[in-house]
Amino acid sequence: MKVSYKRSVAVLLAAVMTVASAGSVSRPVYAETTLERLQRAKAEKEKTEDAKEDTEDKKQSLEITKNSLLGQLSTLNDELEQVSMNLAGIEADITAKESEIAQTEAALEEAIRMQDEQYRNMKLRIKSMYEGGGTEGYLEILFSSTSFSDFLNKSDYIDRVHAYDRKMLQQFQDTRRYVEETQVRLNEELVALNNLKAEAEAEKSRVTELVNQTSANVASYTSQIADAKATIDVLESMISEQEQDIAALQKQYEEELAKSRLAAQSKWRDISEVTFEEGDRKLMANIIYCEAGGEPYEGQVAVGAVVINRVLSSVYPNTVVGVVYQNKQFSPVASGRLALALANDSATASCYRAADEAMSGVTNVGQCVYFRTPIPGLEGIRIGGHIFY
Repeated sequence: MKVSYKRSVAVLLAAVMTVASAGSVSRPVYAETTLERLQRAKAEKEKTEDAKEDTEDKKQSLEITKNSLLGQLSTLNDELEQVSMNLAGIEADITAKESEIAQTEAALEEAIRMQDEQYRNMKLRIKSMYEGGGTEGYLEILFSSTSFSDFLNKSDYIDRVHAYDRKMLQQFQDTRRYVEETQVRLNEELVALNNLKAEAEAEKSRVTELVNQTSANVASYTSQIADAKATIDVLESMISEQEQDIAALQKQYEEELAKSRLAAQSKWRDISEVTFEEGDRKLMANIIYCEAGGEPYEGQVAVGAVVINRVLSSVYPNTVVGVVYQNKQFSPVASGRLALALANDSATASCYRAADEAMSGVTNVGQCVYFRTPIPGLEGIRIGGHIFY
């Protein structure tokens, strides 16, 4: 679920470069151009600020998720440590149980050996006493009594020997049975321990997988947060540059407004005081063509009137060439379109007619020295697709 912030930055940078390149092309007159560029710059700054805010929100969300994952990771590591300790304890119990089983098996072998030996000894005594007929035979022992009291004593001795044999045989049988039962119990406990070990190993494997997966997720979110931080840094840099551009455009726009007001209050020459040079008619017709070739004839006359109004105003150059080629005034000059039109003399007959009227002093826009496409709040004389002010 990784968000590609680098791609967002690339898109934003491309948009800014597009705006910058678009803003570098002059508009019909510089007041309009500056205002348009100022409005565009503010709009682009708002977009950049929105992008920064969105990225900061995403970064915060990523950090919250990462912190949650870190908490889970800490819990899982504790769980893994506990499972590992349990597994180590079970393995130790298995080792101890196996040792205990080995000891029990040895004890069982010893009990069986002693039981068999006692049984053999008892059979030998019985055989010797009952079948041997020698001095150790029961009857011989009894008949060798010297008195009744001695007879009773020897009879009691024989009973004690029999009782001892039975007791020892029973004891060894009980011991063997106990050892066998213990061996069965220990083997069952070993099986249970091995089952617990298998369960513990499976649990350890599960928790380890969760730890690895959570660690990978933490790394992924860390990378995404770093990308978001880089994006924010780029956006902040863009905003800083945009603020500088806006400040510069605002200053330029205010200067142009002041100049516009000054032009309205400036001294004006009469058209009879203007001396037109050779080529002015062609230049006028072609600048009208470039700026208003698709406008109605009244709009073409109005554009020509703006040029002549500037020639007549003391604020602007006093020649047609000076006005048309004044820096950053008419966009066709900067774009090279005017040069191409002059080279081919692209101006139409209506453009030449409009130039002639304007150069004769005809104006349908009064003393307006600016024109542009209409925008909200801008008052002036609306002719065709332009507003003149």
